Amino acid sequence: MKATGVVRRIDDLGRIVIPKEIRRTLRIKEGDPLEIFTDKEGEVILKKYSPIGELSEFATGYAETLSKTTGHIACITDKDSVIAVSGGSKKEFLEQSLSPELEKVMENKEVYTSKENNEIALPITQNDNKERKYNSQVIYPIISDGDVIRKCYFTFKRAKY
Repeated sequence: MKATGVVRRIDDLGRIVIPKEIRRTLRIKEGDPLEIFTDKEGEVILKKYSPIGELSEFATGYAETLSKTTGHIACITDKDSVIAVSGGSKKEFLEQSLSPELEKVMENKEVYTSKENNEIALPITQNDNKERKYNSQVIYPIISDGDVIRKCYFTFKRAKY
């Protein structure tokens, strides 16, 4: 574990404040659910909870079906990272943090489609550089009860350069 040098006291209701710098780094926002674990050494571990992450086996099957049906790479994400990939390099996408551009599409509940002659496809992960890797792309947030349920799928095909 990485030491931060920040010490917090527990208040009379048993609460602690997670420092703003840590929340920003880990992309934890007000209202985000956290899981609490303990390990053998007695350390308390807080982990951002992902209901979609618990359904990773289902998400993998869904991505495989999308990829086989479309013939393109398919990814399933939760709010923060890619949780399932089919038809492409798992190393390139799996467990990578989402790009701010993709997060914005999801927050705005937009369906995004790039055309074959677009300048550049939307970056999927934070590690994407601005090189054009794909020549078409579809991003579709899945909405339940008026809110994005923290996953979306997208398919794309490799650029032929």
